[in-house]
Amino acid sequence: MPRGSRLVSLMALAALLASGGVASADPAPYRLDPAASDPLGPAADEIAGEIAVDVADDLPAAEVARLEQRYGLHPNSAYSPDHDRIDVVAVSVDREDALLDALAHEPGVEGAERMEVLRASFVPDDPLYKDQWHLTRVGAESAWEHGCGRGVTVAVVDTGVACFDKGPFSRGSDLTGTRCEGGYNFVSDGEDAHDDQGHGTHVAGTVAQTTNNGKGTAGLAFCARLMPVKVLNRFGWGTLADVAEGIRFAADHGAQVINLSLGGPSKSRILGEAVRYAEDKGALVVAAAGNSGRAVGYPAAYDGVVAVSATDSNDKMAWFSSRGRQIAIAAPGVGVTQQTICQAGRNKCELFGTLSGTSMASPHVAGAAALLMGMGITHASSVRDALLSSARTDLAGGDARSQPELYGAGILDVGSAMQRAFVRRLALRLGWLVAVLVWIWRRIRRRGGGVAVTAGTAVGALFASVGLVPVLPLFGALPRMGALRWLGELACRPFAEWDVGWSAAVHRWLPLANALPAGIALALLFGVRRARGVLGGLALGTVAVLLQLAVSLDVTMPVGALATRLWLVANAGLCLWFARVSLQAEKS
Repeated sequence: MPRGSRLVSLMALAALLASGGVASADPAPYRLDPAASDPLGPAADEIAGEIAVDVADDLPAAEVARLEQRYGLHPNSAYSPDHDRIDVVAVSVDREDALLDALAHEPGVEGAERMEVLRASFVPDDPLYKDQWHLTRVGAESAWEHGCGRGVTVAVVDTGVACFDKGPFSRGSDLTGTRCEGGYNFVSDGEDAHDDQGHGTHVAGTVAQTTNNGKGTAGLAFCARLMPVKVLNRFGWGTLADVAEGIRFAADHGAQVINLSLGGPSKSRILGEAVRYAEDKGALVVAAAGNSGRAVGYPAAYDGVVAVSATDSNDKMAWFSSRGRQIAIAAPGVGVTQQTICQAGRNKCELFGTLSGTSMASPHVAGAAALLMGMGITHASSVRDALLSSARTDLAGGDARSQPELYGAGILDVGSAMQRAFVRRLALRLGWLVAVLVWIWRRIRRRGGGVAVTAGTAVGALFASVGLVPVLPLFGALPRMGALRWLGELACRPFAEWDVGWSAAVHRWLPLANALPAGIALALLFGVRRARGVLGGLALGTVAVLLQLAVSLDVTMPVGALATRLWLVANAGLCLWFARVSLQAEKS
């Protein structure tokens, strides 16, 4: 293991031990308890009286022993039981400065530092988050470092959602910060998709419960919008016609993800056509596999639907979960805690209930899909592929891939999916940026011109291709919530995708991912000589984004795949011309 990796791992372990964590082989998840007393205090950045000493890898053991004896270093075996090259030593606080200064002059010591504390950058303050093992199990905290589903609409086709204060029905107290838009009640044919059963509100909470508000529970894609579509009555069942109409309604009214925590044993052409209609509209349809313990039910069993089975906190398949070749992925579905209603949604009656079922597993995948779409990956098949390819396959009893009829591709890991997608897009766009810059440089020089790549060119290129500070998520540096969070997300994404945070439906038309913004900037500022380097950078960065999208085709447009790719390539060619004109004129 490299020295830097050992040091980071060691410091992280120190932070875990200091906060009361216990390393264990038990596959049950480690649960954070925000109510527990932290011996370091919430704002502590260092562990007083401890330093980390990193000696050279090739330093003989006898020299290491001499250093320890000379300076009175006593390695703490709790941190480095194998006596690795990094020692964590306890010293008196008043001796720290002198010891660090002395060690800095030792040729065999590559580094000596105070023991820092590394913390999870975003752990929500919702008091019941400690009970939501299922969110940490799917990698929610890692995923939140990249986004929160902003701009994405998830339709919850169910018993309705406690989203509104109207008549005898009231908005859930822990849904006050969640945007609920549109929706329809197909049970009573009205616009008020209230919940008089409780199932839909619980499901919706997993998708987008208001998070970090000091109340109740957290949701996976807490910045996403909910579209409540009521197709099930107060007894929890609905007709084939209502469910099919609900799916079509959601697709027609702009839902990018449709969650169906419902199903039945029989195949229906009407229901199948409704699912196909939604898919043709560009929506990703996610459905509960069923609770029969036998064959996968419908609509989950239709081709193209992401069928979700249910697992418990030990990653074991729930006894009730349906199974079969149609299973796409597994997700937590046993003991899932979220807010719901009681007394049929009247008298402001609500509770935080713990429910089990594939109905509870499905919204984890729907929320994960919303998180990916909030990054700008809006093509349903690309989102599906990202979720399935990053699924966790390691189980206590073996490999999930050996049991595809139970786990499909594996167990949902949205943290891994988000990180992989982010790094892949970042690398591809930077690669294209370098390639087009070299191409432009050679083309101008071949024609006898001069090229000046200025600091402004670099800024413009970053702004248009990957964002001004694209590495924020990699260092857990995104602000927690509010306006700063929104600004942070803008800073780590290219200008071409700024519209995603407003509306993923608008992004389907790629209003910023084309040659028009670069062309407008060129027309307005070309006469300003000092601006030409920035203009060239903007054009180059836009080319990098457009080529990445054209190759990966992880975005969807209403015009179809071929036309989308041709449109992207044509705009990239126009931006190449903008870049050549701007950068060549800079030197003239």
